[in-house]
Amino acid sequence: MALTLDRQQPLHFIGVGGIGMSAIAGILADRGFGVSGSDPKDNAVLADLRSRGVRVFLQQSAATITAILANPSHAGPNSAELGQAQPAPRPLVVVSSAVPSSNPELTEARRLGLEVCHRSDVLGALIRSQSAIAVAGSHGKTTTSTMVATLLAGTNQDPTAVIGGIVPAFGSNGRSGSGALLVAEADESDGSLVKFPASLGVITNLELDHTDHYPDLDSLISTLQQFAQGCQSLLANWDDPVLRQHFDAQAWWSVVQTEAVDFAAIPVQLNGDSCVADFHEGGQLVGRFTLPLPGLHNLSNATGALAACRLQGVPFADLSEALASLQAPGRRFDYRGTWKGRQVVDDYAHHPSEVAATLAMARLMVSSGRSPLPCPPQRLVAVFQPHRYTRTAQFLDGFAQALSQADALVLAPLYTAGEAAIAGISSEALAAEVRRIRPDLAVSVALDLDDLADQVVLSTVSGDLVLAMGAGDVNGLWNRLQRLEERQSPLALAA
Repeated sequence: MALTLDRQQPLHFIGVGGIGMSAIAGILADRGFGVSGSDPKDNAVLADLRSRGVRVFLQQSAATITAILANPSHAGPNSAELGQAQPAPRPLVVVSSAVPSSNPELTEARRLGLEVCHRSDVLGALIRSQSAIAVAGSHGKTTTSTMVATLLAGTNQDPTAVIGGIVPAFGSNGRSGSGALLVAEADESDGSLVKFPASLGVITNLELDHTDHYPDLDSLISTLQQFAQGCQSLLANWDDPVLRQHFDAQAWWSVVQTEAVDFAAIPVQLNGDSCVADFHEGGQLVGRFTLPLPGLHNLSNATGALAACRLQGVPFADLSEALASLQAPGRRFDYRGTWKGRQVVDDYAHHPSEVAATLAMARLMVSSGRSPLPCPPQRLVAVFQPHRYTRTAQFLDGFAQALSQADALVLAPLYTAGEAAIAGISSEALAAEVRRIRPDLAVSVALDLDDLADQVVLSTVSGDLVLAMGAGDVNGLWNRLQRLEERQSPLALAA
């Protein structure tokens, strides 16, 4: 049975600082729900939640459940105000797929008979409560949903947004708006997106990933088909052959053709810092726009976002103005700073297609001499952290092919994400495959994250773009480079 939210029932999020959990918790708090949560890693996300009225615990233990039962988060008028004698409802406990069944807080909640639900159930309840645009797909869904939400906000639609990344225009991954529309990122990693009956479903592309959950592409296609069938209408990317073959969308977009599609953005210029394209609807030219983000993949994401907004009736003239303020979400080609002439960029790419697209975009910056970075880079050094044994094993050749396009490559130790090791799968195995494909490429493998910073110094010179990619903790490279002097590394002094 679908979950129905009641402002009289408080909610408690185990792992509230997670990128998917924090967005929902913040929105519910903004809407007057009593919200609490726990997370052992205090950071800016938790500080933001506290400022919005969320009660945050920095430990996950049975004592946390005892504390919230003794003093539940207030939600709406209490029983005394209503003239009722009955106690307030017991809290609804919310978990994500990242919370193991052995979590002591979850164990205590179940022992006491508290209702426990998945975060997707709560997001599904929010989606059912208003008109919603849900963006799914193997790649680009965070960027596309960020673009949809930003364009709607920039055209005075005041949307609510639940995004799997920090939206620069909002400074947050969650936003509670007063407008009619909700924009949600629909994550396919655990199959829970079938619970999202959106007014408009959007699918960016589809290829096998999350092999810990999906045994093959057919099972992933089947799950996305269930998602599509649950939406009132579907908008999809015509340029993706899997979508064309397996989905019956009410509207299609493309960046390569205007025939047989409802919306198209045909590139006029692809620069290292932007894209210029002509926008068509129903085969007719509507106007030209400039996207302040480079790369054909970003143009495709933006075209899908424009199409979704146009289907909501937002005028193209308003949207083309709002495009000027578009920024990629956090960890999507995210410039961190310049260290001794090396420009360091962080990116979430952790699938071969994402790595290839990100490197192609960076290569365009090198070749064109145009870049959103402070200085056009002279050389491209890839720093990559393989994510999960299962993904690395499945796509070892694909990763090697993509990474071989760099001018130099430094590999971080594999980020396990809690998975058991697979024999023969490691960063060293990936390095060997890259060397087989391109023997002339300089490839090094770091022992740990401190050594990663040292290896980056050894492999780079001033003028290089250092592109750190992965879904694990490789994003800490910038901070470790800055701390080299504190470690008195002779490499830092010689760089």
